[in-house]
Amino acid sequence: MKKIFIIILPLFLSGFLFSQKKTQKKPQKKSTTAKFNYHDEFKQISDEILTNGTAYENLEELTKGIGPRFSATLGYAKATEWAERKLKEAGAENIWKQDVRVPVWIRGRESLQIKTGNGDWKNIRMLSFGNSEGTGGKDLTADILLVKDIPELNTLTSAQVKDKIIFVNSPIDQKIINTVDSYLITAKSKLLSASVIGKKGAKGLIIRSLTTASDDIPHAKMIYYEPDDRIKIPAVTIGAKSANELEKLLKKQTVKARLNMSAESKGDAINHNIIGEIPGKKDSKVIVLGAQLDSWDFAEGAHDDGSGVVQCLEVLRAIKALDINNNHTIRVVLYANSENGGQGRESYAAYVKKKDEKHIFALGTDSGGYSPRGFSLDMAPQRRRLIFDWKSYFLPYGVYDFDQTYAIQDISPLKKLDIPLAELVVDTQRYFDYHHSSEDTFDKVNKRELLLGAVVMTQMIFMIDKNW
Repeated sequence: MKKIFIIILPLFLSGFLFSQKKTQKKPQKKSTTAKFNYHDEFKQISDEILTNGTAYENLEELTKGIGPRFSATLGYAKATEWAERKLKEAGAENIWKQDVRVPVWIRGRESLQIKTGNGDWKNIRMLSFGNSEGTGGKDLTADILLVKDIPELNTLTSAQVKDKIIFVNSPIDQKIINTVDSYLITAKSKLLSASVIGKKGAKGLIIRSLTTASDDIPHAKMIYYEPDDRIKIPAVTIGAKSANELEKLLKKQTVKARLNMSAESKGDAINHNIIGEIPGKKDSKVIVLGAQLDSWDFAEGAHDDGSGVVQCLEVLRAIKALDINNNHTIRVVLYANSENGGQGRESYAAYVKKKDEKHIFALGTDSGGYSPRGFSLDMAPQRRRLIFDWKSYFLPYGVYDFDQTYAIQDISPLKKLDIPLAELVVDTQRYFDYHHSSEDTFDKVNKRELLLGAVVMTQMIFMIDKNW
C-alpha cells in the first residue's frame, strides 16, 4: 500500500498543481476609484449633513431675517454681512469681498388697468420687467394688440403696431417634462423683447409670466434693451389667469390699457461678491461652488437662490466637521447682481483670469432646494467619462442623471477659461410655480430635500478633490 501511495501521490499533486496553474487568473488592475471605500465615505457625509446640517436654519435667517436682497439696496448690504459671518461659522479660513459695479434700478409705484368700451377700469396685478424704463409716473393709455408669434408680428405694418401696447400670451409648453428646458425655450423668444416690439412702433409690452402655474401671480423678468434703441419702451408681466382672460376679451372687442410706472434707473453702485475658502493641503488649485446671493426686490428668494447659498455653506461646514483633508482649495462664491444684470459672475471670472488662478472644477446651484436628481456636466468628454464612473456611489441618494450638458448659472462665464463646469440638477416640477415671484418663500422649501442637495454636492466636491 505504501508503494502504491507513493506512486499515486506525485501524480495527484502534479495534477492538482497543473489544474491550479491552468485556472489561475492574472491579477486585475485596480481602477483609481477602487482603492477608496467611497460608499462608506459617502454615507459619512450623508449622515453628518442629515443629522447635524444647518442649511435649513440658515435659510430661515436669510429669508425671514433679511428678506428681499435686491442689488444696490440695504437688504443686499445686510445679506453680505450675514454671508461673511456664516462663512466664518462654516469654517472658511480666508474670507473676502470682491467689488462689483451693479445697476441701481428702483421699481417705485406701478399699476396696470384695462377696460372695454365704456366700461370701468379694472386693475390687473402686474410686475415691471427688471431694469425697465417707466412712464415717468404718468398714465400711458393705448389700445392693446394681441400678437401670437414673430411671423405674425412681421406681417403687421407699422401703422397697425404704432402707438399700441403689444400683448404676448405665450405660455410655457407644459408637454416638455424638463421644466428648465420649457422655460428657456419660451424665455428666448424674440417676441418677449421690448426692443423688438419697440422698433415696430409700439408704446409698451405686456407678457404672460413665464410660469408653470395657472394662478394669477406675476413673475418677474429682466429687460434687455439694444444699444441702438431710440426709445426704450416700458414692459410688464401679468399672471397666467389674467393673461388668458385678456386674450378672450381681445378676441371679442377692443381693450384699452392704462399703464403707470415710476420705475427708473439711477446709474450704478458698488456691491460685493462674498468669497470664502478652505485652503488646499496639497496645492492651491481651486474647486469653486457658486450661488447667487441677491433676490428680486419683492421676494424672499427662498428657492432662487437662498437654497443654493445655504447649500454651499453646508458643504464647507461638513468638510470641516468630518475633518476631511482636502487636497485642493475649496472655495464658495456668493454672487452679487444675478437677477438684474449678472455683473457678479462676470467680475469673478475676470478676477480668475487676471490672477491666472488654476480652477479644476466649478459647481453651480440655482434651481431650488428640491430633491437632487443629478449633475449637468459642461466639460470635455474625457472629464465627463471620469464622473460617469462614479454613478454607483450616487445612486443610493437618488442621483442618476448625468446626461445633461448645460451649466447656465453664475459659474457660466468660467467656461471661457476652459474650466470644467457642473450644475446641480433637481426635481424642478414645482420650481417655476414660484420662480421670480412673491410666492418664493421659506415655507415652500422642504428641509430634507434641501439637505439632500447639500449631501450630494459635498459628495461630488469630495470626489473631485480626491481624484482630479
